[in-house]
Amino acid sequence: MLQSPDQFLGYKLGTKFTRHDKIVAYCKAVAAANPAMVRIEKYGETNEGRELMVAYISSPENIKNLDLIRLNNLRLASLAKDRVPPVVNGAPAVIWLSYNVHGNEPASSEAAMLTLFALIDPANTATKAWLKNTVVIIDPCLNPDGRDRYVNWYNSVVGSSYNPNPQSREHIEPWPQGRSNHYNFDLNRDWAWQTQVETRQRMKLYSQWMPQIHVDYHEQGYNEPYYFAPAAEPFHEVITPWQREFQNLIGKNHAKYFDANGWLYFTKERFDLFYPSYGDTYPIYNGAIGMTYEQGGIRAGLGIKTDDGDTLTLQDRIQHHYTTGISTIETASSNAQKLVDGYKQFFDDNKAAKKFTYKTYILTSDNVDKLQAAEKLLHLNGIEYGSIGSTAFKGFNYVSQKEETVSLKKYHIAIGMLQPRSTLATVLLEPKGNLSDSNTYDITAWSIPFTYGLDAYAVKEALPITETPYTETITPPAVPQSNYGYLIKYNSFSSAKVLANLLKKGVKIRFASKPFAYNKQNYDRGTLIILNKGNSNDVNVKIANALAGTAITADVVSSGFMDKGADFGSPDIRFIVPPKVAMLTGEQTSSLSAGEVWDFFDQQLEYPISLFNTIDLGKINLNEYTVLILPDGNYKNINDKIITEKLKTFVQSGGKIIALQDAVQQMSNGDWGLKAKDDKKDSGEDSDKDKDKDKKSDYSSLKKFADKDRAELSNTIPGAIYKIDLDNTHPLAYGYLDYYFTLKQDDNIYQFLKDGWNVGTIKKDAYTTGFSGTKVKAKLKDGLLFGVQEMGSGSIVYLSDDPLFRLFWENGKLLFSNAVFLVGQ
Repeated sequence: MLQSPDQFLGYKLGTKFTRHDKIVAYCKAVAAANPAMVRIEKYGETNEGRELMVAYISSPENIKNLDLIRLNNLRLASLAKDRVPPVVNGAPAVIWLSYNVHGNEPASSEAAMLTLFALIDPANTATKAWLKNTVVIIDPCLNPDGRDRYVNWYNSVVGSSYNPNPQSREHIEPWPQGRSNHYNFDLNRDWAWQTQVETRQRMKLYSQWMPQIHVDYHEQGYNEPYYFAPAAEPFHEVITPWQREFQNLIGKNHAKYFDANGWLYFTKERFDLFYPSYGDTYPIYNGAIGMTYEQGGIRAGLGIKTDDGDTLTLQDRIQHHYTTGISTIETASSNAQKLVDGYKQFFDDNKAAKKFTYKTYILTSDNVDKLQAAEKLLHLNGIEYGSIGSTAFKGFNYVSQKEETVSLKKYHIAIGMLQPRSTLATVLLEPKGNLSDSNTYDITAWSIPFTYGLDAYAVKEALPITETPYTETITPPAVPQSNYGYLIKYNSFSSAKVLANLLKKGVKIRFASKPFAYNKQNYDRGTLIILNKGNSNDVNVKIANALAGTAITADVVSSGFMDKGADFGSPDIRFIVPPKVAMLTGEQTSSLSAGEVWDFFDQQLEYPISLFNTIDLGKINLNEYTVLILPDGNYKNINDKIITEKLKTFVQSGGKIIALQDAVQQMSNGDWGLKAKDDKKDSGEDSDKDKDKDKKSDYSSLKKFADKDRAELSNTIPGAIYKIDLDNTHPLAYGYLDYYFTLKQDDNIYQFLKDGWNVGTIKKDAYTTGFSGTKVKAKLKDGLLFGVQEMGSGSIVYLSDDPLFRLFWENGKLLFSNAVFLVGQ
């Protein structure tokens, strides 16, 4: 028998927070009560083993033909493997509603149950009419681990009645809060990059459906009214008039219901459509009407007093989200044919590449491993690629930022825009984004060639491309036994993973600090040297296992006498002591930054790391560790005298500190030897700004209040790419060329180290792409971004930009690995 959420749960919806398992159970109970209209599909599990599932809801006839509808939907997008023409007229529109991607924005999962019931409730005749020409897909919770972290905490601190005072403990969520997943990742920034297990599993199912509408449900500050489409500028230029118009259509329908109830809302502000990895933009770049809905409610618990004196309850929040969900389905049903027609036209235009300046993109490198990492990302996003034959054409060179004749390196990938997913491909590959408005919500640059460290060309011609199938696994040649040892070139993140794997297995490894030649082959700095001496007889098997799944090979060496350069007994050949790594977490650290590092070690390097709470730093025995990582954060005690002395003693005794982002900035305020760069002081600029005031009136301080937000843009940099110089003779930069593209998210820059190594420096004209305010651009020159300072027998590594940003900044992973494994050896 069909039950309402209240009947099934045993309490009125909104009077308690519902655990994830009960939400799943309710969805399954509804499907069991009405299998003719509801079908459940489990599509995966979270890191903590919680179920990821969707519910398909439609008319009995549509549910009976659900797989045929799905296949026809792919045919409309030219993504089906068969060549059968799609049914266009009368095809149902597919609406995908995604709830609770941020765990501590929990009202939407509660609303998902109410929406599901309304669609099936026999008394609700309107929804039955809508379901005749729509298929609704409900994912009730994208982030079950984060949701349960929040819900279990809140349920443990709330009394028999909630306290609406914002200062009460039930509104002060402890670190790391419930927003992120198990590894403290923001899943709403991961759609394109698919670094997290929840995203990869969801995107596999999403790509099998490719809906016409996708809604991503959120909550914002509890004093904010409701936000819904249309979105704010900047819209990416690839977004079509059809997508813009339909956002307006849906927004007006929502407004009708909100106006009738006297509920406040806003549109066209704050939430733009530019960064490609959101739950609204990624679907838009894949042909859907993608939208974010935001209900005020973060920190609200079951009820909270707002600044205007009202009490916002969970029941209010549920009702608002429920209303926009139902309104979305109603609008889609009333305009189903318009949706299907616009959707098909989107993909037809994609295949013709009508609206794109560049028709072909070419990624090229001498390093096949780095190229294959980019190939994997293209595959995950369903973007077709292949190879070209001729190079007799010109293209925009990403590195030189000039139009040049294309020069291919040893390996390449070509991506043509005459394909169904050319809009997404264009956004992910474009050399420069065209911002219609610089007031953006997220980073403004992410192009694959920069993030993966590849040479690339954007070509205006549609070049003939031979399609290349994706190879999931790579089997390198077997590693034969050697009577002396082995050499492994070190020039990609995969090299660092091999190093971590072998160190964990107890293999003794050395590396070259200078180039050398052996058996007529040249080997660069960082080359890994594994000798039989000191290693077990099966070391070749351990090497082969470590190389599995990579394109890296091991070269057999039979002598320590080199053709050129240092022999293996030289001081230039250094032994790698396996690092014992710890990281500060908890209060004072950024949960997202700490999560990146944790995931990096746990899931990618698969190398052990110990996590400590920052507040316990004073009592931690650092003698058990050789590396201490300080992620981004706001450290209150990093320059405390006692803590400073403890950390300095750790370094002077042979330890290594790796400081990231604001940890670097805060160390620069203390007695560490690093100083922030003061442009005016360092340039010798006359500090007497007022000397001419008597001669000429100064009106520069007269500004319009209405322009206050716009005026601040000159001082902002939400995320732009800069090209920096690298000293690749230093171990921190082994495996790189003499430059690196970094993502700058702040204007922090430091004086050159006088007693240390200035490994990554920024000079004038380093700006490459993305929004960077005029004052920020003027400041970001002639300073240090990555450096190493030696102290006693240890060292400090300063990484003022995040080389692990959201773990999609692939080219930074080797840099961070070098900081862990090579620096100071």
